[in-house]
Amino acid sequence: MLARVWSAAIAGIDAIKVGVEVDVSGGLPKIIIVGLPDMAVQESRERVKAALKNADFAFPVRKIVINLTPADLRKEGPCFDLPISVGILAASEQVDPQLLGDHLFYGEVSLDGTLRPVSGVLPIAAAASSMGITGLIVPQANAQEAAVVKDLSVYGFNNLQQVADFLNQPHKYQPTVVRDPLNPQNSDKLFLNLKDVKGQVHARRALEIAAAGGHNLILVGPPGSGKTMLAKRLPGILPSLSFTEALEVSQIHSVAGLLKNQGRLITKRPFRSPHHSASGPSLVGGGSYPRPGEISLAHHGILFLDELTEFKRNVLEYLRQPLEDGRVTISRTRQSVVFPAQFTLVASTNPCPCGYFGDSIQNCTCSPRQRENYWAKLSGPLMDRIDLQVAVNRLKPQEMTGSSLGEDSIAIKARVITARQIAQKRFETDDRIGCNAQMQSSHLREFCVLDDASRHLLESAIRKLGLSARAMDRVLKVARTIADLNGDRILQSHHLAEAIQYRTIDRMQ
Repeated sequence: MLARVWSAAIAGIDAIKVGVEVDVSGGLPKIIIVGLPDMAVQESRERVKAALKNADFAFPVRKIVINLTPADLRKEGPCFDLPISVGILAASEQVDPQLLGDHLFYGEVSLDGTLRPVSGVLPIAAAASSMGITGLIVPQANAQEAAVVKDLSVYGFNNLQQVADFLNQPHKYQPTVVRDPLNPQNSDKLFLNLKDVKGQVHARRALEIAAAGGHNLILVGPPGSGKTMLAKRLPGILPSLSFTEALEVSQIHSVAGLLKNQGRLITKRPFRSPHHSASGPSLVGGGSYPRPGEISLAHHGILFLDELTEFKRNVLEYLRQPLEDGRVTISRTRQSVVFPAQFTLVASTNPCPCGYFGDSIQNCTCSPRQRENYWAKLSGPLMDRIDLQVAVNRLKPQEMTGSSLGEDSIAIKARVITARQIAQKRFETDDRIGCNAQMQSSHLREFCVLDDASRHLLESAIRKLGLSARAMDRVLKVARTIADLNGDRILQSHHLAEAIQYRTIDRMQ
């Protein structure tokens, strides 16, 4: 007898519907799996056979052919254990096949018949309606994760006996319900507060501009000046994720197996901080079966690269295309997958190898040649893509010992949200643009019109700092954000002047 069960495969963060066809016929007893299965899928033959026997089902002692369609799509992982098990039960007439047409099965099976959780359930749930699926059957541990998607009946089970009972008597079971997938897990108390940072008015202002416009930022200063402390407080002034953004971020983390809060979407903007020994594929993603890297895990959030010049130059060059396009395309022989990567890059570094160039107290011991080689680790095209280049100086003794605190993150966040709302209203007809940093040339011509004084100021900066056309565009985007923070509709010369001063490295070189 032939039975067909629906499952799914993950390509990037997209779900592809997979048919699991099971044919039980006469012949020597054996199990054959076709349809480009990887080793984990091939091994499901033994897992499923033992699981069905240990769960007290009759395993057909006949020839069993399992075809995974489409046949030209590579199938990977243990997630096909459950649909294969259900297919064998249906083909051997041990369960009612009535529900198989509009339900999808996804999960790993242990040898005793229990269901084990798998990664990538959320993207499948999100794509279910487009597949024509109304019900999703997953391990109990994955049920809350999948149930955050509306208009989908999600059933979570602990073992194969429960799945079989559901197929034979579906009226006995109710789908899993999640009342509030956007439960506020991003309370301001969970974030580090900028009020703990003493002094550093200039750097704090740069953080506010970066948060309001989604601008890339690099902090340059001597050891102990507070660069890392400032960067780690940036998430506390960022607006919460919208439902659409939260779903995108949660899908990426689901594919990576990092979705910890079952039944709750990620509402905190991600903050990823890879070590400087990280490889290129670990940043952008990759592998034989491509998985998201750090820049995709930082989607709609922050990628913080501490000690930027300690990263290998070729690794940093991997960032150039994602910073420009907001996505990563990974090509393999059989497939090409796209991961979203719309992140804000925040980096920190010392001004020279010894760390004290320009310091007010300790003298620099580096030669001009050493400093030149030090900055040569960062290519011009990469630095062009960093909007805000900020010097973080050593605190004065009275600032270090003083009791006065900086402005609270809550107040700064309120201004950031207001500025973002202004920008979103400006781009409401273009859903590709979410903040000023994402503006294209057409937007700059429309929203960054310069008067004569501003034009002369920008031309002077281009000559003195040697700005490229891309760097000039970045200056205009920052100026637009400064104007939004001030509540000004028209771009003025003082907005532009402040934006130009955030090109510290251009002046140092």
